[in-house]
Amino acid sequence: MVEEQIDWRKTVEAILENANRPFVPISKSFIQQPRGSKERSSVLSQFVTNGDLRGLKAYLLIAASASSPDTDNEWYTSLPLQTWARAFGCSETAGSIATAKAAATRILLRLQQRGLIEKSRCGKERKIKIKLLAQDGSGEEYQRPASRYIRLSHDFWKSRFDEDISLPALAMFLVVLGERTPCELPTEHMPEWYGWSADTAERGLRELQRIGLIRKEQHLKDAPLSPTGITTVNEYYVCPPFDKQTLDSRRHTHETKGGEA
Repeated sequence: MVEEQIDWRKTVEAILENANRPFVPISKSFIQQPRGSKERSSVLSQFVTNGDLRGLKAYLLIAASASSPDTDNEWYTSLPLQTWARAFGCSETAGSIATAKAAATRILLRLQQRGLIEKSRCGKERKIKIKLLAQDGSGEEYQRPASRYIRLSHDFWKSRFDEDISLPALAMFLVVLGERTPCELPTEHMPEWYGWSADTAERGLRELQRIGLIRKEQHLKDAPLSPTGITTVNEYYVCPPFDKQTLDSRRHTHETKGGEA
């Protein structure tokens, strides 16, 4: 582990504090392409199929950090590479600062290759400027989502869910946040709808229930063509403080205090 003067969690907390809002908006096009698209899976499936949990968590934090555009309508955050490395948790596993910085550079390169960011150096301090691009991975200019987006509460980081969550669970959490509550999510449709296996989806949903991010209820439903005429369906609910009601309440409070939501 790299010896540094500040704990990496304090760096994450400072990034969220500077964002000055209670959640990060993520376009649903990051998770799934709109109905009618030739292929429904989107850039999120690339993280899942490549096993890139660290990259996905890094991207969500970057998206949280860029909370407003500059005068050129660009959305970006500039920090020293060592700070990014610490925020991404690279310093926790690296044997030296150089190794941690190299790991952060590789993460940013993967995000750039997926068309989600542009990376450059800026200023006398040679900070790493990370500019957001369109969240569907097209490489187009970023526009803050005004419709078809999810809200990922900063509690994901503040309550440290980010520390131990697995890739299947994080991917499925983003999926559930993008669905109406309650949602059924038949896992046999996951390959077609989202681009990963039913087994991956089921493992993710079980973990989300175990750690308290979602809850499941079972209900009987008419199934006229089945032997019994009924079937059991699973319905999933988002748990507070990630649910719509809590987020709406926090957004109202935040806007009343003059913050940006």
